[in-house]
Amino acid sequence: MGDSETLPADAERVRAGYAFTGPALDLGALLWDGRCLPSAPVRIPLPMLNRHGLVAGATGTGKTKTLQLIAEQLSAQGVPVFLADIKGDLSGISRPGVSNDRVRGRAAEVGQSWTPAGFPAEFLALGGLGHGIPVRATITSFGPVLLSKVLRLNQTQEQSLGLIFHYADTKGLELVDLKDLRAVVAFLTSDEGKAELRNIGGLSTATAGVILRSLTAFEAQGMADFFGEPEFDTAELLRTAPDGRGVVSVLELPAVQDRPQLFSTFLMWLLADLFHDLPEVGDADRPKLVFFFDEAHLLFSDASRAFLESITRTVRLIRSKGVGVFFVTQTPKDVPSDVLGQLGNRVQHALRAFTPDDRKALKATVKTFPDSAYDLEELLTGLGTGEAVVTVLSETGAPTPVAATRLRAPESLMGPVDGPELDRAVRESALHGRYAQAVDRESAYERLSEWQAAGAPEPDRAGETAPAPETKAPKDEQSLVEQVVGSGMFKSLARSVGTQIGREITRSLFGTARRRR
Repeated sequence: MGDSETLPADAERVRAGYAFTGPALDLGALLWDGRCLPSAPVRIPLPMLNRHGLVAGATGTGKTKTLQLIAEQLSAQGVPVFLADIKGDLSGISRPGVSNDRVRGRAAEVGQSWTPAGFPAEFLALGGLGHGIPVRATITSFGPVLLSKVLRLNQTQEQSLGLIFHYADTKGLELVDLKDLRAVVAFLTSDEGKAELRNIGGLSTATAGVILRSLTAFEAQGMADFFGEPEFDTAELLRTAPDGRGVVSVLELPAVQDRPQLFSTFLMWLLADLFHDLPEVGDADRPKLVFFFDEAHLLFSDASRAFLESITRTVRLIRSKGVGVFFVTQTPKDVPSDVLGQLGNRVQHALRAFTPDDRKALKATVKTFPDSAYDLEELLTGLGTGEAVVTVLSETGAPTPVAATRLRAPESLMGPVDGPELDRAVRESALHGRYAQAVDRESAYERLSEWQAAGAPEPDRAGETAPAPETKAPKDEQSLVEQVVGSGMFKSLARSVGTQIGREITRSLFGTARRRR
């Protein structure tokens, strides 16, 4: 590798900072004074991949290829990977790459011995919409906080939805799909159903109506298929191939890329479910899984404080279960500071500085890096495609020096696999028989229908009951929403984790609602 090459003192310090002795992933070669130095490789120690990371940069700067490069090497070292494929560009990881002048030139520049290779891949699709094994969640396990974010409910509506879930949990009413939830809401707003919640404050008919209308609109947009059974078991993401390589699970999202609230929240559900099921492992010699959370800004936008606190807590704690999370977005400012502070591995591609907002984001990004010999404002606006500024955690857990890096070329196909080939891979998958066919078993809707047949009031077929005639409440009677928020049980639950929202995300993350397997 030409390690005897004499480098300037600052460059030598950078090279020494990446001279790891244990297993590591090769990102590329150091850039210094306009030269690419293959004798100074830039790497990430394998055991540090569960310390989380950030891959950021403007559109078209090479983030997708960076994900592919890292995923390939993780798979090769026996680590399963999860990739969210927003644009359909990552399916090529399953096929060997094609050599051309650009690939050969990049490999020569960074000292890479490039060999075309495909990697074991599993293709998934939300609700089966698109090319992939259907990924579904039951409403019960998805939980009220994540569902509230998808439905864009306000705080009062979120609290009311949390109360509905609490009722269903305590009564053993399984909420498998959307019609189950609608049936429960309709029952609780009926004359007989209101008595069920009287001891904990009741439920506002107006709020329940908003929730029902939101659910109806949600279904009208074709969202019902994402909820139901068989529910996807996230243990499927932890598999290795017979040859010992990690399976790369690619969630194909082109068919739902116009529904960002949905797919970003589903990604959070996958993480929450992993957290729920996995045992503590401490600091292992390699991660159990590395999870790439693409378009991460969508998760954080319009999120409540409690929701953000829950994400922060999940990211902080899930690494002890052997899961590394990489957020992928345009700038570090897209990620809340409490989360950003936990991302020890950073690959920052080029940023633009065309507008005042761009320049503000650039300055904020520079401040998130350790001090270095580079003029980072100038460097970050001058990086080419496939180049990045890198700092990672060393084998001792200390940050490495900032390194401008020319990245390696992925060895798998840098482009999509066509639809018929993806469909063939899905049909041949071992998961196809377990998840391809939706199942509608007895759950809350059917149980409530039985009660109706026995003489209970009938919710209409759309799941909405006719509003009760208006009556004037006594002046000293609180509104139903005030009763819910002010009830002793509500306050007790809220105190346990800060808010009712916090209680319900804890329910989802920490296993207070067991899932049916």
